Amino acid sequence: MEREDYIEIIRALINLVDEGVYIVDNKGKGLFYNEAMAAMEKVNINEVIGKEFHKAFPGIPISKSTMFKATRYDQSTLNLEQRYKSLHGRTITTTNSTVPIHSKNEIIGAIEVAKDITHIRSLSDRILELEEVNEDDIPSVISKKPKIKKYVFEDIIGENTEIIRLKNKAKKASNSSASVMIVGETGTGKELFAQSLHYGGKRKNKPFMAQNCAALPESLLEGILFGTSKGGFTGAIDRPGLFEQANGGTLLLDELSAMPYNLQSKLLRVLQEEYLRRVGGEKDVPIDVRIIATLNQSPQILIDKGLLRKDLFYRLNVVSINIPPLRKRRDDIEILCQSLVNKHCRRYEKEPMLISERALNKLESYDYPGNIRELENVIMQAVSMSEDDKVLNEHMISLPVAEMEAYKHVNSAENIGGLESYLANIEKELIRSALINQKNNITKAAEELGIKRQTLQHKMKKYRIEAKI
Repeated sequence: MEREDYIEIIRALINLVDEGVYIVDNKGKGLFYNEAMAAMEKVNINEVIGKEFHKAFPGIPISKSTMFKATRYDQSTLNLEQRYKSLHGRTITTTNSTVPIHSKNEIIGAIEVAKDITHIRSLSDRILELEEVNEDDIPSVISKKPKIKKYVFEDIIGENTEIIRLKNKAKKASNSSASVMIVGETGTGKELFAQSLHYGGKRKNKPFMAQNCAALPESLLEGILFGTSKGGFTGAIDRPGLFEQANGGTLLLDELSAMPYNLQSKLLRVLQEEYLRRVGGEKDVPIDVRIIATLNQSPQILIDKGLLRKDLFYRLNVVSINIPPLRKRRDDIEILCQSLVNKHCRRYEKEPMLISERALNKLESYDYPGNIRELENVIMQAVSMSEDDKVLNEHMISLPVAEMEAYKHVNSAENIGGLESYLANIEKELIRSALINQKNNITKAAEELGIKRQTLQHKMKKYRIEAKI
């Protein structure tokens, strides 16, 4: 194969990848520059090919150039964030990896792979700017955005014995500064508990900050959390991160296991030392921040998968709150449904509505993989589409198609007299079984069933069950 053939193969290869690719010779002269890089920097390929890198990109000081370090000093640079101006003055932020190319122990060039994060960096800077704004500093003539809902323990709806136990545990923990680990499936109400821990405790008058660890790449997340110092990377400015902004208060780290593994070790060090150093900075900044972290899977599974550092988990798991999924607290569906109906009637300016027994039976027949969030979406849809209805009926409830078909099948006249009769028979047998197990002790039978004593008595009266074997 001729040399020209290899060149065509390389050119075709670098144009297949989504990231920008730039290759220079040992003099820094551009050999290859792919279409992705040209689109990122809004320049023509022929403006770079054949030019030395410092002339093709005059916006990057030679002392900060990763190409210069690679070709002159044989230095590799991995995942470095750079902010610079392109040949035509466009400000660009990228994460770059640049490595020298060797042949026969000599540097013959360098290759750089760059990912455009201009939009993401702009958003993250805007996030931090908004976090720094004090609402009291906004002139009264300017319309303020609606305040974000601040949740307290009273907003956690449920009479399930496990939910009551967790609320009591969280209330006790709210007045300490101990770290909290909240584990629960998506939609179970982890942030509800997190905010209640803050706004129901001694730090309630201090800042509450939150960051989803899955939302940003490592280079940006580090700056968001720990702040940046001027000179830390090209274009960096002095800016406090969420830790400093939350000083004296609480920082919620949502989906902690999505945080890159290397950054987890930096977080652990900050928590242990109780001070941080901004990205690119040299000054140690003391912090007093309570950490609440959330996980949506079992910690042991995440540790085994290498997604969560064991030492970080043990450091944060001082107080543990494991929220059960909705399918394991079905006794709360009725009270949750009525609360959600009331909420969305107010939201959509509807008259107050009741829930029919058949509608409730239908809602209780579903497992809700999305948990309370999914239940709320079902209720929200039903209420928003209602007209002058006073009662939320079963035909107004829209569940996933497969579940609807199963419900219709069970509720047909051919199936044990309909769903209501079917569910009622199951409930009767569960009540009778619990009373037998607990030797007619209604209080203990109610505990076994996970309902209140008064609720059990009501159901016994409804089904004409006497406390005798």
